[in-house]
Amino acid sequence: MHQKEAFERCITTTNAGGFGEPYKGKVRDVYNLNNKTIGIVVTDRISAFDYIMKQAIPYKGQILNKLSAFSFNIVKDILPTHVIDVPHPNVTIAKKCLPIPVEIVVRGYLTGHAWRVYKNGSRTLCGVRLPDGMKENQPFKEPILTPATKATSGHDEDISEEEILDRGLVSPENWQLIRKKAFELFDRGTNIAQKQGLILVDTKYEMGFYNNKLTLIDEVHTSDSSRYFYRQGFEQRLKEGLPQRQLSKEFLREWLMEKGFRGLEGQILPDLTDSFRWSIYQRYSELYEILTSTQFKPALIKDINKDLENIFPQYC
Repeated sequence: MHQKEAFERCITTTNAGGFGEPYKGKVRDVYNLNNKTIGIVVTDRISAFDYIMKQAIPYKGQILNKLSAFSFNIVKDILPTHVIDVPHPNVTIAKKCLPIPVEIVVRGYLTGHAWRVYKNGSRTLCGVRLPDGMKENQPFKEPILTPATKATSGHDEDISEEEILDRGLVSPENWQLIRKKAFELFDRGTNIAQKQGLILVDTKYEMGFYNNKLTLIDEVHTSDSSRYFYRQGFEQRLKEGLPQRQLSKEFLREWLMEKGFRGLEGQILPDLTDSFRWSIYQRYSELYEILTSTQFKPALIKDINKDLENIFPQYC
């Protein structure tokens, strides 16, 4: 498909007639199908610094949805997942879970947000003490857990495990299970990435309860939720203090910061150029192909709303 047509076909909003207004996340539109089932539409929206960009990324929704389906399948022995079916390139039918109000972030390396905090002089992140003398992108001795609160509006905020328990956001028993499963998931993702010549640097997990059973929800080990470095050349670049070659959204954040945007009050969100949008699509596609060992072939979606109106009744 020609680039111009791909841009025109980006899915930024949905309206499945007869199913009410969806809950709109930064990327996903979520429809209640019945008391136990939801329909999740993964759009082509992209966000950074908790802001949704004004321009969408061609096929991003398809890539995220298919990569999540792949990744959910290979971690389901560690933790049950919310996936019921993936009947469409942009759609996942899922169990309706009660989400915990915390994002579980596991970091294996000092990079991104963690590095920015460290560079500004702090040696504590989410209650975790960080050693002095570390360099950007240096691996920790072992992965660390740095949770964040899930803000309904505005920015998510770092929170310590102690604060989670003190505020009663999660019971101590459930939190022990959550942190155990988070490290197991990260270990699995690390091993998969390593086999494909990548490093899983850090990632975000979301979990909830379905019939009182802890369940993995949202997405897993995708470009939106995770940061990957190329393994080849990593050590040399670290030694020389050079930026790492990576597959993640960090390059979008870096591009925005170069334009003077960090998500702070009064700053103007810049437009994404078409060439930059296409380069983002190519990076998302590359990660999908590396992790799944299959070529990404975009599906032609003529009318997402009509597709939803045909699909959703099958699961009500």
